[in-house]
Amino acid sequence: MVTSITSLGRSGLSDWMLQRVAAAVMTAYVIFITAYLMVNPDLSYEQWRGLHSSLPMRMFSLMTILSIAAHAWIGMWCVFTDYVTVRLIGPKATIVRIFFQLSMITITLLYVVWAIDILWGM
Repeated sequence: MVTSITSLGRSGLSDWMLQRVAAAVMTAYVIFITAYLMVNPDLSYEQWRGLHSSLPMRMFSLMTILSIAAHAWIGMWCVFTDYVTVRLIGPKATIVRIFFQLSMITITLLYVVWAIDILWGM
C-alpha cells in the first residue's frame, strides 16, 4: 500500500487526466514538427530559427516541455509506488521510494529549467 507521504495528496483520476492531456500535447507537437519538416524539405537555419522565435511556437514548445515533465513524473511515480514496496524490498522501502521520488523531482526540475533557458534564452 502506498503511504500518504509518497502519494503527495494526488488522486488517480487527476493523474490519469493529466497524462492524457500531456500525451495529446506531445502528439500534436510531433505532428506539427513532422508536417513542418515535410512541407519545408530544404529548411535553412534562418527558417528554423524564425519558426522557434515566434511567440506561439515558444508557447507550444513550453507546453510540450511541461507535458513531457508531467508525463515522466507520473509514469515514474507509478513505477516507484508499484515496485519499491515493503513486500519487494523490505522495511526500508518507504525511505528508498522517497529518495527516488525526490531525485526524480530534482532531475525533472533541472531539465525543465534548462529547456526553458534554451527556449527563452534567459
